[in-house]
Amino acid sequence: MEENVFVARLRNAGAHVYVVGGWVRDLVRGVRPKDKDYMITGVDEAQFRALFPDAFKVGGSFPVFRLAIANGYDREPSEVAFARRERKTGPGYRGFAVEFDPSVTLEEDLFRRDTTMNALAIELPADVARPAIIDLYGGVADIKAQRIRAVSQHFLDDPVRALRAARQAAQFGFTIEEGTYKLMRAVKPDLAGEPSERIMNELRLALASPRPSLFFLALQRAGLLETIFPELYALIGKTQPVAFHPEGDVFNHTMLVLDEVAAETDSLRARFAGLAHDLGKGVTPPEMLPHHYGHEVKGLDVLEAWNRRMTLPHDWLAAARFTIREHMRTPRLHKSQKIVDLLLALDKSVMTIAEYQAVIRADSHGLPSYLAQAAEILPVLKSVSGKDAPAGLEGAAIGKWIRDQQVRKYVELCRAAK
Repeated sequence: MEENVFVARLRNAGAHVYVVGGWVRDLVRGVRPKDKDYMITGVDEAQFRALFPDAFKVGGSFPVFRLAIANGYDREPSEVAFARRERKTGPGYRGFAVEFDPSVTLEEDLFRRDTTMNALAIELPADVARPAIIDLYGGVADIKAQRIRAVSQHFLDDPVRALRAARQAAQFGFTIEEGTYKLMRAVKPDLAGEPSERIMNELRLALASPRPSLFFLALQRAGLLETIFPELYALIGKTQPVAFHPEGDVFNHTMLVLDEVAAETDSLRARFAGLAHDLGKGVTPPEMLPHHYGHEVKGLDVLEAWNRRMTLPHDWLAAARFTIREHMRTPRLHKSQKIVDLLLALDKSVMTIAEYQAVIRADSHGLPSYLAQAAEILPVLKSVSGKDAPAGLEGAAIGKWIRDQQVRKYVELCRAAK
């Protein structure tokens, strides 16, 4: 169905149709909008179903429908929501009553949204070249000022909005204004009871942003980091030898590593591995500081505790395990046998060579030569086959022969490179 047909059918029924949220925000930001969501007023659910019998309802406590609308932006069905007003009735994101009858106005719907940049609308039909933006709460000015600001006290209705504000800071490089920080601090008691799936969704989006560190730094400033990510909060104040880490404590170092990995790869598992690589330093006893002996072992326990508290994606978990376990010795290996073993272990891990290189480069400010050339070395090592073993070898003897040949080939490559 063409968008103009969709709009005309609703307008003829007495409704008003708006484009809302992120699509309008991105239009104002000057980037190509996507995910064009619609909001309607002036009709009820029964009328909408009669007009669009093919629409599929996905909303539970309030009606949201998915409908295929050809609008030049989306390949997937678009979301169509009814304007709604909300009234807080209890804790958490489920603790409010929702009204979505035809009397609910655009102003009421936008007022209950999270931040001003997401409280913009365009009524349809609109001038394609210069659509009139409805900006009731200063969202355009905030976007131009690169400022994240809550629309109203409704920000407190859903505790996860505090994480969304922090995530928006990471996504857009915007600054959260102080009044919004106060609201973020106010939801701290409720955040502890939020489902881990909702936290994970914000973490995933934050890690996918250009500067993921801004998400965690905003949570730290709002006093929420300890509640949401205690494993990272534990890194604050953990000093390190200045000769190796002039950037400061482990938390600062971790944030720098995270952003450097993000600048090199879009891989979320690599970014998470960078985030998690020094988790073990968070449990270093004060008397041991600034040293962190054994943190590559302790970090695995911290990671497992994180996973028990908030189930992590399998590939994130596997990548973090490998990185925590191996990142300390990777730049220091000199013996050919150990280098061969590490390269073959990397080949069997979930991480690609490029992903692991990104983490080690960010952590160590460079790569050992064998890791820099891993893409050329590994095919040579893997070319060794037990089928070529001398006659008479069996079982473990064949495995030893394979490893010896792999080491020999690595040594030959090193000599040839000199």
